[in-house]
Amino acid sequence: MMRLILVLFLMFLFSNADAQVKPKLLKEADTVSLKSQDSLKTSSKPKSKKNLLDKLDPKTKEEKAKISDYLIISHKNDTTFVDTTLTIQKEYKFNYLRKDNFGLIPFSNLGQTYNSLTHNFENTSLMPSFGARARHFNYMEVEDINYYRVPTPLTELMFKSAFEQGQLADSFFTVNTSPQLNFSIAYKGLRSLGKYQHLLTSTGNFRFTTNYQTKNKRYWARTHMVTQDLLNQENGGLQDAMVENFENGVEEFLDRSILEVNFENAENILKGKRFHLEHNYSIIRKKDSLSKSKLSIGHIISLKDKSYQYDQSSVSDRETSYFGEAFKRLSFRDRVTLENLYNQLQLNYSNNILGDLQFNISNNNFNYGYNKVIVLNGNTITNRLKGDVLSAGGKYHKQFENFELYGELGVNVSGDFDGNFIKAHATFKLNNDLSATASINHSSKAPNYNVLLYQSNYINYNWKNNFNNTKTQQLAFQLKSEKIANILVDYSKINDYTYFKRDDIGIPDGELAPIKPFQNNKSISYLRVKLDREVKVGKFALHNTILYQNTQDENNVLNVPELTTRNTLYYSSHVFKKALYLQTGVTFNYFTKYKMNSYDPLLAEFYVQTEKEYGAFPRLDFFINAKIRQTRIYLKAEHFNSAFTGYNYFSAPNNPYRDFTVRFGVVWNFFM
Repeated sequence: MMRLILVLFLMFLFSNADAQVKPKLLKEADTVSLKSQDSLKTSSKPKSKKNLLDKLDPKTKEEKAKISDYLIISHKNDTTFVDTTLTIQKEYKFNYLRKDNFGLIPFSNLGQTYNSLTHNFENTSLMPSFGARARHFNYMEVEDINYYRVPTPLTELMFKSAFEQGQLADSFFTVNTSPQLNFSIAYKGLRSLGKYQHLLTSTGNFRFTTNYQTKNKRYWARTHMVTQDLLNQENGGLQDAMVENFENGVEEFLDRSILEVNFENAENILKGKRFHLEHNYSIIRKKDSLSKSKLSIGHIISLKDKSYQYDQSSVSDRETSYFGEAFKRLSFRDRVTLENLYNQLQLNYSNNILGDLQFNISNNNFNYGYNKVIVLNGNTITNRLKGDVLSAGGKYHKQFENFELYGELGVNVSGDFDGNFIKAHATFKLNNDLSATASINHSSKAPNYNVLLYQSNYINYNWKNNFNNTKTQQLAFQLKSEKIANILVDYSKINDYTYFKRDDIGIPDGELAPIKPFQNNKSISYLRVKLDREVKVGKFALHNTILYQNTQDENNVLNVPELTTRNTLYYSSHVFKKALYLQTGVTFNYFTKYKMNSYDPLLAEFYVQTEKEYGAFPRLDFFINAKIRQTRIYLKAEHFNSAFTGYNYFSAPNNPYRDFTVRFGVVWNFFM
């Protein structure tokens, strides 16, 4: 809360500064014509028209700023501008993650994890990932951070109610102190008590960015600093005896705080800090459209420090029946850390004929592990995985009128981890509405760190493995058209897939088997077909997102629902003499039954279970959204059908989905 107050204070302070020229801001309708409210045009190339910041001087302070001058720059250098429209996509993104969460089903409390209904095996990483993947849905990686360039100070405030006590708030402010230098600061904070016992969530994501370019545009630099802490109390889900009371809708247990959970003395937290800098200097630059070549050197340095810990005040018989025996039965803490320093040097060459080429070399210095060594059954489990990995790679991009070609590759040359990837895609634009993209991706990557090495106070959760790299091959085809549909088809082949599962070998009947990491010895085939289509009739629209999946998996370790669908019927119109834009409708969510993965709160990972199927329950949400100038207001009755379609809804075994609730929120932009 103190950080949130500090951010708001800084916003107020900057908004009163005179360091920036403040041109007059026209209304959206007077400054830009949006062909479609669904999305904004994205371009990886600089705008041909000069930004307002480049042409303002003290004598032209009254020049009018356009909303298209408020630029958002991604880590890939793609550029969009601020979007204050109210669309169905904005409705889908107004959530804890602030992005469309189709293919995910959230747990009961805001800020908990999500169970994945689909998987994408495209990969361009050469290093193992940090464990506790269930905690990473709201963890902001490098690719999640944007940079900005604005003619006047810009503020965005977002608020949404939570469950029981608490709220979700996201505050953002950015300012250009000169046409060359931009700063932004943001903080997203959540605190939510939840409906069930011992389920408090408290999370925070602080971001600070800088975007700089010299006047002659030879040198540019972008940097960000991010600190994050994601805390969850863990209760292990409902006790087995309580699941029946939940499913039968027993009246006294409609107060969810009465339902007994597996334990009430544990919590886990994921923390992370990252400093990231990427900069580039042009040795030879294009002076005009007739110039043929450009040569530049680039450098990226990224230092990240992550930790995951699990705390428990005591170990009772209930915890040992859930996790197994423990070394220590009083208060304990399991904590693992990762320090990673990444450096990349780039040589970039552009030519009107050849296209854009990049050659790069990278180094990862990593240090993952614990502060103790464990000897178990005569076997020593080391405490550290540390070393250096040297990599080499390249990129290629070429635009031929309506045809675009892109390629990227990387390989670990030396070090403790082998790895390689190659990615390529070709896009052909048939006309202004229709484009087709074909892509291929091959990857070989070491399993996650917590699969290779893990230590815990619980005896069963200690291992060191020497697994093979996971190899994936993916072919994909995408068709984009507003008039026809957006269709995505991808086919993946996965070898040496790693996963968590209960190890029931040699375990007597009636005893709970320990959870261990495994590597699949069979090849998995995985097909996905996704269709996105909106049909409009007057002021009414029906937006459909349908996903079909099929797996060929002898060991049943990659389980997904065959069909997942989201259908929204809504009405939108201007009212009150166009002073307010109204959007209201109903969203239907559904996925077919399948052997849904279970959740392990100690690992903060999902693991494979093949005993029972879950799913086939409808979820209906009614919403009323409104836009007044640059303010969007959201009101939603979530899962309003829960009382009359049956209490068989689960986000994971023993972890119910959300009951009916009404929530509201607002997103407010200020152009100063």
